[in-house]
Amino acid sequence: MPDSTNTPLLDQIASPVDLRKLDEHQLSQLADELRADLIEQISKTGGHLGAGLGVVELTVALHYVFNTPDDRLIWDVGHQAYPHKILTGRRDRMTTIRQEDGLSGFAKRAESEYDAFGAGHSSTSISAGLGMAVARDLSGGTNNVISVIGDGAMSAGMAYEAMNNAGALDARLIVILNDNDMSIAPPTGAMSHYLARLVSGKTYRTLRDRAKNFTRHLPDFMREGARRTEEYTRGFFTGGTMFEELGFFYVGPIDGHDLDHLLPVLKNVRDAKTGPILVHVITKKGKGYGPAESSDDKYHGVSKFDVITGAQAKSKGNLPSYTGVFAESLIREAEEDDKIVAVNAAMPAGTGLDKFGARFPGRTFDVGIAEQHAVTFSAGLAAEGYRPFAAIYSTFLQRAYDQIVHDVVIQKLPVRFAIDRAGYVGADGPTHAGSFDISYLTALPDMVVMAAGDEAELKHMVRTAAAYDEGPIAFRYPRGNGVGVEMPQRGELLEIGKGRVMKEGSKVAILSFGTRLADALKAAGELDGFGLSTTVVDARFAKPLDTALVARLAREHEVLVTVEEGAVGGFGSQVMQFLAMKGLLDSGLKIRPMVMPDRFVNQAAPDAMVKAAGLDAKAIVDTVFRALGEEANRVLQA
Repeated sequence: MPDSTNTPLLDQIASPVDLRKLDEHQLSQLADELRADLIEQISKTGGHLGAGLGVVELTVALHYVFNTPDDRLIWDVGHQAYPHKILTGRRDRMTTIRQEDGLSGFAKRAESEYDAFGAGHSSTSISAGLGMAVARDLSGGTNNVISVIGDGAMSAGMAYEAMNNAGALDARLIVILNDNDMSIAPPTGAMSHYLARLVSGKTYRTLRDRAKNFTRHLPDFMREGARRTEEYTRGFFTGGTMFEELGFFYVGPIDGHDLDHLLPVLKNVRDAKTGPILVHVITKKGKGYGPAESSDDKYHGVSKFDVITGAQAKSKGNLPSYTGVFAESLIREAEEDDKIVAVNAAMPAGTGLDKFGARFPGRTFDVGIAEQHAVTFSAGLAAEGYRPFAAIYSTFLQRAYDQIVHDVVIQKLPVRFAIDRAGYVGADGPTHAGSFDISYLTALPDMVVMAAGDEAELKHMVRTAAAYDEGPIAFRYPRGNGVGVEMPQRGELLEIGKGRVMKEGSKVAILSFGTRLADALKAAGELDGFGLSTTVVDARFAKPLDTALVARLAREHEVLVTVEEGAVGGFGSQVMQFLAMKGLLDSGLKIRPMVMPDRFVNQAAPDAMVKAAGLDAKAIVDTVFRALGEEANRVLQA
């Protein structure tokens, strides 16, 4: 047992093995120390704070009651997993979280044996947990599997698909519903806690199982009546009928900050050996830290902050963010067109649609964490003559690919896809990087795919998308701020499929798609200094491709470099396909496509990620010199 000196309990916890040596009466003190440590650590680094503060007691209780890591503990998304990281041997590295070569901001299997399943996207924990539970049963194991999922993540259909399957299999699985918004039902005082403990206990479950066995021998009409009587009785007290219909034994709601209530319930469900169980736990996001409790949306993800005042560090510079430019541009277009509506999937602030919603509340729709539904919902709006903008991060839009193909593209419905977080995203790492949208969208017939080279171009693309009714259209833009170009009052209509020449040269051509344009221009300046006259083109469109311009570049230049912040199979592949089919590669053109490397790049500062990927100005210059071969050596010696 940890010593009884004045040494903080948290200092004595190297792993959950040490935690389980504590007396139960010490756990509240440990939770207080853990909460204070989390606040102090994240104030220095930034990161996800509010969700973690809300699950401190729950985290302590889960690791105390269950024999982790043999018992599998799965955190949905991972925003709430910071206290878990601290208790599982990573406390001394928390100052590196979300930084280059540091801890991931999410659960990550390669990081710790206590991270049973990695996640960056929501609503996966029940499916993964069910898979682990079935694997355990097939192997003859006896360990527990616990999936912790938030009430927001329960808005995704995948969670219900998993629960339906778990109920049908009657799998021994424990799901903890962390309800931090009281979105299902609030606790109902001492009686609620008593009932939760009672119905999770062995006596109640034994009586219930005996009653079920008895009713199996009754005639059908009596059996159904008995089942409904038991279900309605439990539903009256606990509100559990929905989960019961899915085959889960429902327990709750219980206070997730009261260890005296949490511990006995968790012990009871641990010792239950049959069927899936859902424990409904009520928590408060930001619990124990005043600024986070009073403004939980602003403390979901934080920059560095002052612990005393809660004031967060402000970003340097006053350049407009791409997200802000999108929101303002869309508002401007919606003022001219009452058919424009906006759809997001539980990310109103992240996509800028909170601003649109404030201006047009009746034309803004947050559908929850349900990207598939968001896309088909938008398709339905488009089918009735509206002009929907579905604003979804690149990495989350992946989740709705079948809906894009089947419900939008095949029907040529004019859904406008505003793709935020295109390219590298810094601290959120590979799970949130917008790596694949160019590749998976340009593969689709009749899809128009644009990328903004700067913030003014984004304005033009919003207006162009608003006016385009011939079919689906998408435009991508990165996280972060613009480059400081002059901004028009309103965007201009772009000619579909036409790029713009930024600089004319004669020997080297750099064809940029998206916000690597600034690096392309910088690289061109350096190449000009070596006597290598360089053309720079902002492609604007990956599909339809500006084939006339691409053909001219190929004929008039010795080296052609394409640059994009996207995976292989995207813009560069479109260019190569065109050139190959037209025989324009036969003349000895030296073409070099520059794309994201074929690996996942871990979190770092955005500029560092771009540099590591070989997509900055220096890498462009190096690529040109490698393409020139021996001629490059003569240029350097001149």
